[in-house]
Amino acid sequence: MHDDDLPERAAGWTSVTSAKRDIIAGGIVVAAILMFVGTGSAVVPSVIGFIGGTGANADHVLTTALILNIALLLFGWRRYADLSREVRERVVAEALAQRLAASDTLTGLPNRRSFLDRAAALIEKADKRGRSVAVMVLDLDHFKTVNDVNGHAIGDAVLCAAARLISEAMPGDSVTARLGGDEFACAMPFDAAAPEAVDIVAEGIVARFARPVEAGGIQTHVSISVGVARIESDCATVDALVRRADIAMYVSKNQGRGRYNWFDGSMERELQTRNAIELGIRNGIPQGEFVPYYEQQIDLTSGRLHGFEMLARWNHPTKGLVPPDIFIPIAEEAGMIGVLSLAVMRQAFVEARNWDPSLTLSVNISPTQLKDPWLAQKIVKLLVETGFPPQRLEVEITESSLFENLGLAQSIVGSLKNQGIRIALDDFGTGYSSLAHLRALPFDRIKIDRSFVSSINDNSESAAIVNAIAKLGESLNLPITAEGIEDEMIGERLRALGCNEGQGWHFGRPMAITEVRSLLAGKGLLPSARATDPSAEPAVTPPVAKDRTRLAG
Repeated sequence: MHDDDLPERAAGWTSVTSAKRDIIAGGIVVAAILMFVGTGSAVVPSVIGFIGGTGANADHVLTTALILNIALLLFGWRRYADLSREVRERVVAEALAQRLAASDTLTGLPNRRSFLDRAAALIEKADKRGRSVAVMVLDLDHFKTVNDVNGHAIGDAVLCAAARLISEAMPGDSVTARLGGDEFACAMPFDAAAPEAVDIVAEGIVARFARPVEAGGIQTHVSISVGVARIESDCATVDALVRRADIAMYVSKNQGRGRYNWFDGSMERELQTRNAIELGIRNGIPQGEFVPYYEQQIDLTSGRLHGFEMLARWNHPTKGLVPPDIFIPIAEEAGMIGVLSLAVMRQAFVEARNWDPSLTLSVNISPTQLKDPWLAQKIVKLLVETGFPPQRLEVEITESSLFENLGLAQSIVGSLKNQGIRIALDDFGTGYSSLAHLRALPFDRIKIDRSFVSSINDNSESAAIVNAIAKLGESLNLPITAEGIEDEMIGERLRALGCNEGQGWHFGRPMAITEVRSLLAGKGLLPSARATDPSAEPAVTPPVAKDRTRLAG
């Protein structure tokens, strides 16, 4: 017998014991009534006469039997009263249990199970009346931040306030429920020929949550993302409607939050594609399908090859080379970007350790990785295992990734710097507090975002920004690297501004390992090439034609 069965067995034994007691008590009461009927008519007059002094002595045996009958009747009445009270308490307890099982204890709204039942009944009722039903799935945006900043008590108050606001916005014949966490669901009937009624409700809810929400004595700012699905020929059950509305809700999240979307078939196809990509990433990392590609970094003054920036590519077994803008966001969302990045870094370190010692290797760190307090230790461990010198490594950190946790970023950067690794601030000029970050972190290089560089000769604002960054780098004694150099005219303009390093289409597309080996061998920058021709000097990489199909870096 399992320990989990003991409470149920004990409850069953108690119930059986109670039933036996009830049967015995009932039998005693019945016997007492029969005895009272049989003896009462003969004994009661004698007892009354004896007490009044008008009769002879009553029969002691019959009198005793009468008293016993009365006692037994009192016992039976008391037991009946107890049983009646137990029945009433049991009815109340069962009603409470049913209510708790069907509702959310915090907000008082129906829970998921109850919502499914009530929405199914609503659909059946609406169908009989020739109406349709729309299901909304609603999710509060950045609710975790509310809990982290204000505490769970305020978070609970916000959930209760949200439940009230959503319920007030819904029509009277609708159903509103809390599915769990900060996710709610609503079902409302509407005229199939007038779906704008649903739009009005959804817009009203989104607009209300765009304003501050009063909860727990404070004002909080939580927007809401909504997905809507309606009954269709291939979607007529509550489960199917909730699933589609949930898909549409996540589309609203991805579009920037604080909005609503109706479900359409393309959303489901995109979800299936995304899931296929995620599965492919999980399988592809251990299979070695993710490989490093290398983009040249050129000294703009001398034309010498300075080093390479490592870029991740997915060498898919059936789809060929997959660009990073397709798989990187999904890898980040699925929490696999760290493992993927380190796997590609390992391959790049093993390859680059054989290059000429003058060549550097730059690697990008995603914002998700910068949240890992063990990131520096993981990179150093890779360097030790592969034998790549830390002095030749440059880690690029995007400015936007510093916004969430500057303290942790400072700790990671400090640990990397202590090992001799250089740090570059990537995409400079696209963030909100560039100067503050330059003061807070010991950067060794600034990289100008390609969006400014590629339009420097066509856009006066871009030219002004690049000029300002170049002067800032000169005043801070920080070297500047310009990304997105597409032609020689841009290169000349950058040289005039004092930029000393650049990369882009003008110097060639990102290359696979075999192409890099051929390039370095031709320049005498591989050990075997230098051994055969010690006087070999690096040559200027010839420009190539623009390739608009270049894979994203």
